[in-house]
Amino acid sequence: SHYPGVELDKPVAIGDRVWVGNGALILPGATVGENSVIAARSVVTGEIPPNCLAAGTPAKIVRYLG
Repeated sequence: SHYPGVELDKPVAIGDRVWVGNGALILPGATVGENSVIAARSVVTGEIPPNCLAAGTPAKIVRYLG
């Protein structure tokens, strides 16, 4: 794996009404809470809570929505 510490057989959980930008990667073991937005070309490696915008490599919370 190009991402050390990522186990490829872990499940991914993506909540309802999530927008995932073009080219974003949601890696095994990651979770994305409902109503969140993942910016284009971001890499999600852990947990993104509900109702937020996340961006970067690895993806970090940029701001909370609503």
